Amino acid sequence: MEIHDKLDELGEVIESARAVPMSASCMVNRADILALLDQVRRQLPPDLTRADALLADAEGVRAEARLQGEEIISIAHEEKMRLVSETEVQAQAEREAGRIIAGAEAEAERMQREIDDYIDSKLANFELVLTKTLEAVARGRDKIAGRRAVEELSGIDLPDFDEGPGADGDGDGDRNNPAAQSQR
Repeated sequence: MEIHDKLDELGEVIESARAVPMSASCMVNRADILALLDQVRRQLPPDLTRADALLADAEGVRAEARLQGEEIISIAHEEKMRLVSETEVQAQAEREAGRIIAGAEAEAERMQREIDDYIDSKLANFELVLTKTLEAVARGRDKIAGRRAVEELSGIDLPDFDEGPGADGDGDGDRNNPAAQSQR
């Protein structure tokens, strides 16, 4: 399965989890969530390796483009030297060499821009995958932390309000209750 599938599955588990009453938290099976997160972690290294390979491939393409550009420039220079024999031929050769050099440089720049755009696109996609993964992990951790807080709060002993002043429920502090006043 792809990372996206695992993240979707993680999201479904959290979305379908039973809600904790009177809170934004939910109850999820810790083992299931941890297993899904572990599967996502195991799938990340191949993606990181692919990103490294893309970067390495981009460097290779750049180097090849540089070599091709240098070869084109070298060919143009050789062609120029061959045509130097006559003044008119020489002038024409210089113009042609300049055109070839400019064309080679323009082609090298175009290839460089394409390579940079390709790498940027791949890195942006990879960044999106990592961002979604981190968001899913953060949401999962937040939900777990919320559940723990509810569990901790559920263990607090609260006073029993039925035994204090005004236990007769009329809110007057037992002023109108003769039995309560006689006990004072």
